[in-house]
Amino acid sequence: MTTIPRDQWYVAAYGREIGHDLFSRTVCGESILFWRTEAGEVTAMSDRCVHRRFPLSQAPSRLVGDAVVCGYHGFTYGADGACVAVPGQTRVPRTARLRSYPVVEQDSFVWVWIGDPARADATRIPRAPWLDSPDYATVSGMEPLAARFGLLVDNLMDLSHETYLHGGYIGTPEVAGTPITTEVDDAAGIVYVSRHMDDAECPPFYANSTGLTGRIARWQDIEYAPPCLYKLHSRIAPVGSLPNPDGTDPDAFHVEVVYAITPETENRTHDFWAVARDFALDDTSVSDFIAEQNRTVVLQDVAALDVLEQVIATEPAGYQELSINIDTGGLAARRMLTAMLQEPATAAAR
Repeated sequence: MTTIPRDQWYVAAYGREIGHDLFSRTVCGESILFWRTEAGEVTAMSDRCVHRRFPLSQAPSRLVGDAVVCGYHGFTYGADGACVAVPGQTRVPRTARLRSYPVVEQDSFVWVWIGDPARADATRIPRAPWLDSPDYATVSGMEPLAARFGLLVDNLMDLSHETYLHGGYIGTPEVAGTPITTEVDDAAGIVYVSRHMDDAECPPFYANSTGLTGRIARWQDIEYAPPCLYKLHSRIAPVGSLPNPDGTDPDAFHVEVVYAITPETENRTHDFWAVARDFALDDTSVSDFIAEQNRTVVLQDVAALDVLEQVIATEPAGYQELSINIDTGGLAARRMLTAMLQEPATAAAR
């Protein structure tokens, strides 16, 4: 049984990854071919020639203008996926067409719709505007995860693990020791989890990037829009500092941590991460430090979740987890994902 919701938008790549050449990535078990047309638009279609299944991303397949030519038998496709030429005859079979995918480039991400194209609604794509805003400096990357995407959702929804898995980077005792609040907006499809630490140790990640030392106020406000986009709004400030009544917050440093959690297959995940900040915008040394530190943290998660995937794959049937208060956000996310699995069947029955 699949654990991957369909009829959903997923991040397939960063915009910078796709140029006027052939680029392939597997999303939700489907191998998809991407390229930019000469006009700069991203196109997405099945990475399999309709003739003998040869991957169109594989050399000697090539782009000629805005058409891709299969390197095996020369079947040629336009940017809309329609076959425009075949070898040995002038008539192109009417059914010679690649499956095309709705695609949207937004907030530095390339989003692709997995499911029924007729149900694709770009207004449903959650936003992360900081990632390409001139008011923020952003570093980003992607790491492959040899584990199911739900394990990464669990990981990110319960940040108490920072104390133990990420000590020396972002973890301090207060993260695990501070209770959380959880809210679920079923209508909007968002899970909110907040942890506000008013007097906490400043971890190296923030001490070395902001210059704050000693004790700090540290707020973590999670906003998860299943299945793909996770946002962590981090506020770092001197102890006792609060935002002004009008919402301005001049004494604080703000960091927007964004994850796009995209299943590659049932048991592999693309872990896209980005960190945007509203301070030291032109300081490349701060950017380099945050990029190195956050990638290290991501790789610590990857190592732990890769192990956990193997444990789950080999455990006897009927194993029961134990959940506590810190798991309320993760459990709410699981419920939403389960409901999404049932949505296509519900829609088909209407």
